[in-house]
Amino acid sequence: MRDNPSSLTHWGAFTATLADGEITAVTPFPGDTDPSPLLGNIPGSLRHPSRITGPAVRRGWLHDGPGPTTARGADEFIAVSWEELAELLAAELRRVVDTYGNEAIYGGSYGWASAGRFHHAQSQVHRFLKLLGGYTFSRHSYSLGATGVIMPRVVGTHDDLFKRSTEWNVIVEHTDLLVCFGGVNMKNTGINHGGTTGHPAREALRRFRDKGGRIVSISPLRSDVDGDCQWLPAVPGTDVAIMLALAYVLATENLADRDFLDTYCTGYEQFERYLLGVDDSEPKSPQWAAGICGVDAAVLTELARTMAAQRTIVTVSWSLQRLRHGEQAPWMGVTLAAMLGQIGLPGGGFGHGYGSMNEPGLPPVRVRLPSLPQGANPVQTFIPVAAISDMLLHPGETFTYNGRTLTYPNIKCVYWAGGNPFHHHQNLPRLRRALARVDTVVVHDPYWTPMARHADIVVPSTTAFERDDYSGSRNDPLLVAMPAMAPPYAQARDDYTTFAALAERLGFGEQFTEGRTAGQWLRHMYEKWSREVNFAVPDFDQFWADGLLALPVESGLTLMADFRADPLAHPLATPSGRIEIFSDEIAGFGYPDCAGHPRWYDPVEWLGGQRAECFPLHLIANQPATRLHSQLDGGAVSKNAKIQGREPLRMHPADAAQRGLAGGDVVRVFNDRGSCLAGVVLDEGLLPRVVQLSTGAWYDPLDPSDPDSMCVHGNPNVLTDDVGTSSLARGCTGAAVLVQVEKFDGPLPPVRAHRPPVIR
Repeated sequence: MRDNPSSLTHWGAFTATLADGEITAVTPFPGDTDPSPLLGNIPGSLRHPSRITGPAVRRGWLHDGPGPTTARGADEFIAVSWEELAELLAAELRRVVDTYGNEAIYGGSYGWASAGRFHHAQSQVHRFLKLLGGYTFSRHSYSLGATGVIMPRVVGTHDDLFKRSTEWNVIVEHTDLLVCFGGVNMKNTGINHGGTTGHPAREALRRFRDKGGRIVSISPLRSDVDGDCQWLPAVPGTDVAIMLALAYVLATENLADRDFLDTYCTGYEQFERYLLGVDDSEPKSPQWAAGICGVDAAVLTELARTMAAQRTIVTVSWSLQRLRHGEQAPWMGVTLAAMLGQIGLPGGGFGHGYGSMNEPGLPPVRVRLPSLPQGANPVQTFIPVAAISDMLLHPGETFTYNGRTLTYPNIKCVYWAGGNPFHHHQNLPRLRRALARVDTVVVHDPYWTPMARHADIVVPSTTAFERDDYSGSRNDPLLVAMPAMAPPYAQARDDYTTFAALAERLGFGEQFTEGRTAGQWLRHMYEKWSREVNFAVPDFDQFWADGLLALPVESGLTLMADFRADPLAHPLATPSGRIEIFSDEIAGFGYPDCAGHPRWYDPVEWLGGQRAECFPLHLIANQPATRLHSQLDGGAVSKNAKIQGREPLRMHPADAAQRGLAGGDVVRVFNDRGSCLAGVVLDEGLLPRVVQLSTGAWYDPLDPSDPDSMCVHGNPNVLTDDVGTSSLARGCTGAAVLVQVEKFDGPLPPVRAHRPPVIR
């Protein structure tokens, strides 16, 4: 162990102070000008009371064997030895594969468990399951389920919208106007998958304003832009209506760039018929939009004219595609930017995800990073990632996805390593009922997360700070060594050791390990990578001693600049090679909820619908400012933000007064799907009738045996509807939900989320 070792997390690099096997303090990386406050959750995390101390098996599974049960989440656990756990788990995997086939295993792991190129939980479990013979897998992410399907059809790519987005420095130099649908929220720019060593977004926006740049934020939350901006507090879920109104002004006032639309786009004529109301007799004018979104028609008209007169970037946050019909917002954002004709010009065009993660706006690394080979999956069965409950509840049923008709497999074993679907997934009561239908749930985790509590077999994993690794990300200029800071806690083991033992029992140990220890894999991956890159790389020992390796980056990027310069030499990967404002392929699917061009669909969960008569507040369930997803929810930064131990609920003072509420009160937030407790924070920076409750509080039901029991900790996903964005993408729709709020007057139940379950 090094003195004052350094390491890397998804939210920043740091140096640690340790005592008695625990991190007691952290110091941010010296080159980071705006370090994330989430680093404050790390001290105390290695020996936190929620750590899993050893292998454990749910009592009912151990005594009665595999099978469907409603006891998951409520049953106690039995401590077992590592030898017993490995034998039980290997035997169960043999049973499932021999009886039902590999398709019956769902490898549902999510990729945010920890930074690390080798000890990446998702990579480890997927390599293991592929060598086992395969598994049912998921596509896309909860963050970008709709974007991942629609944008390749519109602009031919998904990843490049983030990895190769217009750089912050280019925006500072060339942009006059940032029109931000969903804002540019600095709290989210603390995070990047794989790790991040610098956070330039806040400083970039300061420089942008200093040189005269202007920001327009269209969001129900004032905090979605930090600092000076023109705030247009729109009704949640109405961004597409606003974009259509802006497009209408461009079309009818001869402000649209017809040359750009003719040269670089296809299908504008079909879209314009809809925009002008030729076929439905409903022009999508600012007056039409004002009645939907609550923003004055004159304000929208003037904004459209200003956008056409200045170098403008239209940005759409990721949150706007986590709604019903979520495909429409990014599609319409590209269409609006295309009408302005500035796509591919420095400082103009389109952006997706500025303020959603610390990746858009950062120059990409010119080389790929070292990686653990996973091999091919012999099983081709998959689901959209947000369809877990549908899959488990409806085996054998068909569903539509991206122009295909697929069938849900009959899952018998859910195998999860890293991640907590009780953070990501919608309608947790339904998820609990879905998990009750399988034979076995296996979870690898360092902590007793809600998912671990719902497991049958619990495998205690090390944290990233208890093992050697290195990491980096595709938009960060450093590869960072991550030496172990402390020995593994209690009986925890890294996932590689666990899978190697299982693979040996199942007959493919040599294929899984290739004869290497974890340390040898780190060296092998690095040395293989160093032979393939086109710049000078020190040998592994020197890199490990230095702790950092600078990577070459591609600076000065403008999104789609090559396409703009020569669309024939650099066509988009769409059927036409151009921006598809109208998609013949999507139109040919005949989906009732996703037409061949972007359009407005009346939402179900919004203040303009009938459902609001029963549940009159629109809850924004956004990402938390005090943790990454649900990670380290028991850390100091996360816990210090809670109100009487509950997740804070921000409310407009007028809405609170109407209900007799004051700041600091504990309230019951509810609808016809579920309820949770939260603590009131008064905030005038919300549109009235809008409340905000972040995701990520560990799910903590008052009665663990009842799926419909109130969450006493404040997890909003007990309230959200488990439906997909549309028949096209079936992405997550958990960003918004209608609720009612009332004061909770009973005795406050204890929060038990961070305590271990009963273990015998």
